[in-house]
Amino acid sequence: MNKIISLVTLLLVFILTSCGSKYKLELHSPKTIQVNKLLRINVTDKNGNSIDSIQYFLNGKRLDSPKSVDINNYVLGKQAISAIAYFQGEQKELNNTIYFLAANPPIVYSYKIINEYPHDSKAFTQGFEYHNGFLYESTGQRGKSTLRKVELKTGKVLQKINIDKKYFAEGMTIFNNKIYQLTWQGNVGFVYNLESFELEKTFNYNKSKEGWGLTHDNKRLIKTDGTERIWFLNPETLKEESFIEAYTNSRKAEKLNELEFIEGKIYANLWQQNSILIVNPKNGAIEGIVNLKGLQSKVGKEGNDKVLNGIAYDAENNRLFVTGKEWNKVFEIELVKK
Repeated sequence: MNKIISLVTLLLVFILTSCGSKYKLELHSPKTIQVNKLLRINVTDKNGNSIDSIQYFLNGKRLDSPKSVDINNYVLGKQAISAIAYFQGEQKELNNTIYFLAANPPIVYSYKIINEYPHDSKAFTQGFEYHNGFLYESTGQRGKSTLRKVELKTGKVLQKINIDKKYFAEGMTIFNNKIYQLTWQGNVGFVYNLESFELEKTFNYNKSKEGWGLTHDNKRLIKTDGTERIWFLNPETLKEESFIEAYTNSRKAEKLNELEFIEGKIYANLWQQNSILIVNPKNGAIEGIVNLKGLQSKVGKEGNDKVLNGIAYDAENNRLFVTGKEWNKVFEIELVKK
């Protein structure tokens, strides 16, 4: 018993005399901050003890001036703040998480219908693209997924292949005269010959979770995975090399779906919503929100599984086309700033 009492006594003495009890360090940083504001971080000791020196880091990179950090050129989303405090020959590392937000609220747009074209009402649209006068479309659902070439004015399907029934086809894009198509949870994408639709090769996802939307910026493939992340893929290796996260000035936008790259911006529709986000590809800032709610009622569809899910752009003639899952129309629209 005496040995046990002595051991407990020694432990109490150690705890009471250790740096851990004398120093109670706290790393102070905001939980969120807009990137047009200066970031200020510091470390204090709740017991009022002096700290010999402190080193501060943002995403592992040491900061020279932690009291006024210019973050205007950073990508948005989750960031890691850390500090190493030195005191009485000891050191302690502290860590916080912070979220960078867009500097400004997004501009809100409505729309004006310019033209209406027929569309296959059985096509569960997942990917949509305009190329050389024709629409190309990826349709989903297991056992019903297809890749097709469509005549714009008539809606006639000119060319089509069926996708293996084990896959749920998703986004697609045309890049360097190849067709790239994603699958939802199959963790595989397909590369086809543009003219024949012959399958040339496949590729796997390595970092992104799933396959949702797909487009390109003439340099890289751009992919969504159902989260707030937008991935950039190497066009040669098809590996995910980097990503941005989509944020407004107050919150993130999750479940980004079908994509189109238009005049330097990423247009992304939201899953189960009749809206499009306009995203800055450099930092993820959501610069615009397009409200397209009225279109679903025009095609006589109801429910979250029959919403907008197709964005295509004719760059030569500056025409924007949209459609949805099992919609009987393709709409050519013009965005109107509210």
